[in-house]
Amino acid sequence: MYNKKSLTIEEQIIQLKARGLSISDSDLAFHFLSHISYYRLAGYWWPMQSEPKEQHIFKEGSKFEDVISLYNFDRELRIIVFDAIEKIEISLRTKLIYHLSHEFGAWWFQNMEIFQNVPEAIRTLAVIEEELTRSKDIFIKSHKTKHKDDLRFPPSWKTLELTSFGALSKIYGNLKNDVESKDLISKELGLVNHTFLPSWLQSLAQIRNYCAHHSRLWNKNLPGRPKLLPNPPHAWINQVPEEREMHMLYIHLCCIKYLLNIIQPQNKLTIQLSEVLGKYPSVDPNALGMKSNWNKEPLWL
Repeated sequence: MYNKKSLTIEEQIIQLKARGLSISDSDLAFHFLSHISYYRLAGYWWPMQSEPKEQHIFKEGSKFEDVISLYNFDRELRIIVFDAIEKIEISLRTKLIYHLSHEFGAWWFQNMEIFQNVPEAIRTLAVIEEELTRSKDIFIKSHKTKHKDDLRFPPSWKTLELTSFGALSKIYGNLKNDVESKDLISKELGLVNHTFLPSWLQSLAQIRNYCAHHSRLWNKNLPGRPKLLPNPPHAWINQVPEEREMHMLYIHLCCIKYLLNIIQPQNKLTIQLSEVLGKYPSVDPNALGMKSNWNKEPLWL
Protein backbone atom coordinates (compact mmCIF):
# COMPACT_ATOMS: atom_id res chain seq x y z
CA MET A 1 0.00 0.00 0.00
CA TYR A 2 1.30 3.46 -0.93
CA ASN A 3 1.82 5.44 2.27
CA LYS A 4 4.22 8.27 1.49
CA LYS A 5 3.17 11.60 2.97
CA SER A 6 3.33 15.01 1.28
CA LEU A 7 6.55 16.90 2.02
CA THR A 8 6.96 20.62 2.46
CA ILE A 9 9.50 22.26 0.14
CA GLU A 10 11.91 22.58 3.07
CA GLU A 11 11.53 18.83 3.69
CA GLN A 12 12.07 18.11 -0.01
CA ILE A 13 15.39 19.99 0.11
CA ILE A 14 16.47 18.17 3.28
CA GLN A 15 15.60 14.82 1.67
CA LEU A 16 17.54 15.59 -1.52
CA LYS A 17 20.61 16.64 0.48
CA ALA A 18 20.37 13.51 2.65
CA ARG A 19 20.33 11.42 -0.51
CA GLY A 20 23.56 13.02 -1.75
CA LEU A 21 22.42 15.79 -4.12
CA SER A 22 24.62 18.86 -3.74
CA ILE A 23 22.53 22.02 -3.21
CA SER A 24 24.77 25.07 -2.77
CA ASP A 25 21.94 27.61 -2.56
CA SER A 26 18.92 26.39 -0.59
CA ASP A 27 16.97 29.60 -1.26
CA LEU A 28 17.38 29.11 -5.01
CA ALA A 29 16.37 25.47 -4.69
CA PHE A 30 13.30 26.57 -2.72
CA HIS A 31 12.42 29.00 -5.52
CA PHE A 32 12.63 26.33 -8.24
CA LEU A 33 10.76 23.70 -6.22
CA SER A 34 7.97 26.18 -5.51
CA HIS A 35 7.45 26.68 -9.27
CA ILE A 36 8.48 23.27 -10.69
CA SER A 37 7.15 20.22 -8.88
CA TYR A 38 9.51 17.76 -7.19
CA TYR A 39 8.12 14.90 -9.24
CA ARG A 40 8.61 16.76 -12.55
CA LEU A 41 12.25 17.49 -11.69
CA ALA A 42 12.73 13.85 -10.63
CA GLY A 43 12.72 12.85 -14.31
CA TYR A 44 15.89 14.89 -14.75
CA TRP A 45 17.79 13.72 -11.66
CA TRP A 46 16.81 10.06 -12.09
CA PRO A 47 19.95 9.23 -14.20
CA MET A 48 22.10 10.91 -11.51
CA GLN A 49 21.07 8.25 -8.98
CA SER A 50 23.00 5.06 -8.34
CA GLU A 51 21.69 1.53 -8.70
CA PRO A 52 19.47 0.26 -7.26
CA LYS A 53 17.33 3.27 -8.12
CA GLU A 54 14.78 2.37 -5.41
CA GLN A 55 17.22 3.66 -2.79
CA HIS A 56 17.31 7.12 -4.44
CA ILE A 57 20.98 7.67 -3.59
CA PHE A 58 22.74 10.20 -5.83
CA LYS A 59 26.07 9.52 -7.47
CA GLU A 60 29.02 11.52 -6.22
CA GLY A 61 29.22 14.96 -7.82
CA SER A 62 25.48 15.27 -8.55
CA LYS A 63 24.38 18.90 -8.38
CA PHE A 64 20.98 20.57 -8.22
CA GLU A 65 22.28 23.19 -10.68
CA ASP A 66 22.80 20.44 -13.27
CA VAL A 67 19.21 19.26 -12.76
CA ILE A 68 17.95 22.77 -13.51
CA SER A 69 20.22 23.01 -16.57
CA LEU A 70 18.74 19.76 -17.89
CA TYR A 71 15.23 21.03 -17.21
CA ASN A 72 15.87 24.32 -19.04
CA PHE A 73 17.57 22.53 -21.93
CA ASP A 74 14.61 20.19 -22.31
CA ARG A 75 12.16 23.11 -22.22
CA GLU A 76 14.01 24.91 -25.01
CA LEU A 77 14.35 21.67 -26.99
CA ARG A 78 10.58 21.13 -26.82
CA ILE A 79 9.96 24.63 -28.20
CA ILE A 80 12.26 23.91 -31.17
CA VAL A 81 10.70 20.51 -31.87
CA PHE A 82 7.13 21.77 -31.48
CA ASP A 83 7.78 24.58 -33.95
CA ALA A 84 9.22 22.14 -36.52
CA ILE A 85 6.34 19.66 -36.14
CA GLU A 86 3.83 22.49 -36.59
CA LYS A 87 5.14 23.05 -40.12
CA ILE A 88 4.83 19.32 -40.89
CA GLU A 89 1.30 19.23 -39.49
CA ILE A 90 0.17 22.18 -41.62
CA SER A 91 1.73 20.65 -44.74
CA LEU A 92 0.06 17.28 -44.13
CA ARG A 93 -3.31 18.96 -43.54
CA THR A 94 -2.95 20.97 -46.74
CA LYS A 95 -2.07 17.92 -48.83
CA LEU A 96 -4.84 15.74 -47.39
CA ILE A 97 -7.45 18.40 -48.08
CA TYR A 98 -6.19 19.22 -51.56
CA HIS A 99 -5.48 15.79 -53.03
CA LEU A 100 -8.35 13.83 -51.49
CA SER A 101 -10.92 16.55 -52.24
CA HIS A 102 -9.90 16.35 -55.89
CA GLU A 103 -9.94 12.55 -55.87
CA PHE A 104 -13.16 11.96 -53.91
CA GLY A 105 -14.91 15.31 -53.37
CA ALA A 106 -15.21 17.77 -50.51
CA TRP A 107 -16.63 15.24 -48.00
CA TRP A 108 -14.12 12.46 -48.64
CA PHE A 109 -13.35 12.14 -44.91
CA GLN A 110 -16.93 10.93 -44.34
CA ASN A 111 -16.68 8.36 -47.14
CA MET A 112 -16.15 5.06 -45.31
CA GLU A 113 -15.43 3.24 -48.60
CA ILE A 114 -11.93 4.72 -48.82
CA PHE A 115 -10.79 3.54 -45.37
CA GLN A 116 -9.25 0.19 -44.38
CA ASN A 117 -10.63 0.07 -40.85
CA VAL A 118 -14.17 1.44 -40.79
CA PRO A 119 -14.67 1.31 -36.98
CA GLU A 120 -11.45 3.29 -36.53
CA ALA A 121 -12.58 5.80 -39.17
CA ILE A 122 -15.89 6.21 -37.34
CA ARG A 123 -14.06 6.80 -34.05
CA THR A 124 -11.87 9.44 -35.70
CA LEU A 125 -14.95 11.07 -37.18
CA ALA A 126 -16.49 11.21 -33.69
CA VAL A 127 -13.39 13.03 -32.44
CA ILE A 128 -13.65 15.48 -35.34
CA GLU A 129 -17.33 16.04 -34.52
CA GLU A 130 -16.41 16.92 -30.93
CA GLU A 131 -13.83 19.41 -32.20
CA LEU A 132 -16.44 20.99 -34.48
CA THR A 133 -18.97 21.20 -31.66
CA ARG A 134 -16.47 22.97 -29.40
CA SER A 135 -15.24 25.31 -32.12
CA LYS A 136 -15.81 29.03 -31.74
CA ASP A 137 -14.21 29.82 -35.10
CA ILE A 138 -16.15 32.31 -37.17
CA PHE A 139 -15.84 30.30 -40.40
CA ILE A 140 -17.46 27.26 -38.75
CA LYS A 141 -20.26 29.27 -37.14
CA SER A 142 -20.90 31.09 -40.41
CA HIS A 143 -21.04 27.81 -42.36
CA LYS A 144 -23.52 26.26 -39.92
CA THR A 145 -25.73 29.37 -40.08
CA LYS A 146 -25.61 29.65 -43.85
CA HIS A 147 -26.10 25.91 -44.51
CA LYS A 148 -28.23 24.86 -41.51
CA ASP A 149 -30.27 22.48 -43.66
CA ASP A 150 -27.14 20.59 -44.74
CA LEU A 151 -26.62 17.89 -42.12
CA ARG A 152 -23.14 16.98 -43.35
CA PHE A 153 -20.00 18.29 -41.73
CA PRO A 154 -18.54 21.41 -43.32
CA PRO A 155 -16.34 20.45 -46.33
CA SER A 156 -12.86 19.13 -45.68
CA TRP A 157 -11.13 22.49 -46.25
CA LYS A 158 -13.09 23.85 -43.28
CA THR A 159 -13.49 20.79 -41.05
CA LEU A 160 -9.89 19.54 -41.21
CA GLU A 161 -8.53 22.95 -40.28
CA LEU A 162 -9.76 22.10 -36.77
CA THR A 163 -8.48 18.53 -36.74
CA SER A 164 -5.54 17.57 -34.52
CA PHE A 165 -2.28 16.20 -35.89
CA GLY A 166 -3.06 12.87 -34.19
CA ALA A 167 -6.39 12.60 -36.01
CA LEU A 168 -4.81 13.64 -39.32
CA SER A 169 -2.13 10.96 -38.97
CA LYS A 170 -4.82 8.35 -38.25
CA ILE A 171 -6.86 9.47 -41.26
CA TYR A 172 -3.83 9.18 -43.54
CA GLY A 173 -2.70 5.82 -42.17
CA ASN A 174 -6.21 4.38 -42.43
CA LEU A 175 -6.69 5.25 -46.11
CA LYS A 176 -6.83 2.19 -48.35
CA ASN A 177 -3.53 1.54 -50.10
CA ASP A 178 -5.09 1.87 -53.56
CA VAL A 179 -6.14 5.46 -52.86
CA GLU A 180 -3.97 7.41 -55.29
CA SER A 181 -3.63 10.40 -52.98
CA LYS A 182 -2.02 8.23 -50.31
CA ASP A 183 1.03 7.51 -52.46
CA LEU A 184 1.02 11.01 -53.94
CA ILE A 185 1.25 12.66 -50.53
CA SER A 186 4.10 10.34 -49.52
CA LYS A 187 6.00 11.14 -52.71
CA GLU A 188 5.55 14.87 -52.22
CA LEU A 189 6.98 14.52 -48.71
CA GLY A 190 9.96 12.52 -49.97
CA LEU A 191 8.90 9.08 -48.71
CA VAL A 192 8.34 7.37 -52.08
CA ASN A 193 5.09 5.57 -51.20
CA HIS A 194 2.55 4.94 -48.42
CA THR A 195 4.67 2.22 -46.76
CA PHE A 196 6.73 4.58 -44.62
CA LEU A 197 4.85 7.81 -43.89
CA PRO A 198 2.18 6.44 -41.48
CA SER A 199 4.76 5.35 -38.88
CA TRP A 200 6.55 8.69 -39.17
CA LEU A 201 3.33 10.62 -38.62
CA GLN A 202 2.28 8.48 -35.66
CA SER A 203 5.64 9.00 -33.97
CA LEU A 204 5.63 12.76 -34.59
CA ALA A 205 2.05 13.07 -33.35
CA GLN A 206 3.11 11.46 -30.06
CA ILE A 207 6.12 13.76 -29.75
CA ARG A 208 3.96 16.77 -30.60
CA ASN A 209 1.65 15.82 -27.71
CA TYR A 210 4.61 15.52 -25.32
CA CYS A 211 5.67 19.03 -26.34
CA ALA A 212 2.16 20.44 -26.03
CA HIS A 213 1.79 18.99 -22.52
CA HIS A 214 5.31 20.00 -21.42
CA SER A 215 6.43 16.41 -20.93
CA ARG A 216 10.09 15.50 -20.87
CA LEU A 217 11.83 14.71 -24.20
CA TRP A 218 15.36 14.37 -22.82
CA ASN A 219 16.31 10.78 -21.97
CA LYS A 220 12.78 9.56 -22.73
CA ASN A 221 11.86 6.11 -23.98
CA LEU A 222 9.67 7.08 -26.94
CA PRO A 223 7.02 4.52 -27.96
CA GLY A 224 6.99 5.20 -31.72
CA ARG A 225 9.31 3.48 -34.20
CA PRO A 226 9.50 5.19 -37.61
CA LYS A 227 9.89 2.75 -40.49
CA LEU A 228 12.99 3.86 -42.39
CA LEU A 229 13.48 3.97 -46.15
CA PRO A 230 16.36 1.79 -47.41
CA ASN A 231 17.37 4.40 -50.01
CA PRO A 232 15.78 7.80 -49.34
CA PRO A 233 15.61 10.05 -52.43
CA HIS A 234 16.83 13.06 -50.45
CA ALA A 235 19.77 13.69 -48.10
CA TRP A 236 19.74 11.31 -45.13
CA ILE A 237 22.12 10.04 -42.43
CA ASN A 238 24.97 7.62 -43.06
CA GLN A 239 25.13 6.42 -39.46
CA VAL A 240 21.64 5.00 -38.82
CA PRO A 241 20.89 4.27 -35.13
CA GLU A 242 20.85 0.64 -34.08
CA GLU A 243 17.58 -1.01 -33.09
CA ARG A 244 18.33 -0.51 -29.39
CA GLU A 245 18.58 3.25 -30.03
CA MET A 246 15.34 3.62 -31.98
CA HIS A 247 13.37 4.62 -28.87
CA MET A 248 15.56 7.71 -28.44
CA LEU A 249 14.80 11.17 -29.78
CA TYR A 250 17.56 11.43 -32.39
CA ILE A 251 16.00 9.25 -35.09
CA HIS A 252 12.75 11.19 -34.69
CA LEU A 253 14.68 14.45 -35.05
CA CYS A 254 16.12 13.02 -38.27
CA CYS A 255 12.61 12.30 -39.56
CA ILE A 256 11.52 15.83 -38.65
CA LYS A 257 14.55 17.31 -40.42
CA TYR A 258 14.00 15.14 -43.52
CA LEU A 259 10.39 16.31 -43.89
CA LEU A 260 11.26 19.89 -43.00
CA ASN A 261 13.97 20.01 -45.69
CA ILE A 262 11.19 19.46 -48.25
CA ILE A 263 8.52 21.63 -46.63
CA GLN A 264 10.85 24.51 -45.69
CA PRO A 265 14.21 24.03 -47.47
CA GLN A 266 15.81 27.03 -45.74
CA ASN A 267 14.92 25.83 -42.24
CA LYS A 268 17.28 26.50 -39.33
CA LEU A 269 16.77 23.28 -37.37
CA THR A 270 20.46 22.31 -37.47
CA ILE A 271 21.47 25.75 -36.18
CA GLN A 272 18.78 25.72 -33.48
CA LEU A 273 19.78 22.29 -32.16
CA SER A 274 23.50 23.16 -32.27
CA GLU A 275 22.88 26.37 -30.37
CA VAL A 276 20.78 24.82 -27.62
CA LEU A 277 23.32 22.00 -27.14
CA GLY A 278 26.11 24.58 -27.02
CA LYS A 279 24.19 26.66 -24.48
CA TYR A 280 24.01 23.72 -22.06
CA PRO A 281 27.42 21.97 -22.23
CA SER A 282 26.59 19.79 -19.20
CA VAL A 283 23.87 18.04 -21.23
CA ASP A 284 25.00 14.71 -22.65
CA PRO A 285 23.76 14.43 -26.29
CA ASN A 286 24.03 10.63 -25.93
CA ALA A 287 20.89 10.75 -23.76
CA LEU A 288 19.08 11.84 -26.94
CA GLY A 289 20.82 9.18 -29.03
CA MET A 290 22.79 11.84 -30.92
CA LYS A 291 26.14 10.89 -32.43
CA SER A 292 29.20 13.07 -31.89
CA ASN A 293 29.26 14.10 -35.57
CA TRP A 294 25.48 14.32 -36.06
CA ASN A 295 25.60 17.82 -37.60
CA LYS A 296 28.13 16.67 -40.22
CA GLU A 297 25.70 14.13 -41.69
CA PRO A 298 24.30 14.98 -45.16
CA LEU A 299 20.79 15.39 -43.71
CA TRP A 300 21.88 18.13 -41.31
CA LEU A 301 24.16 20.14 -43.61
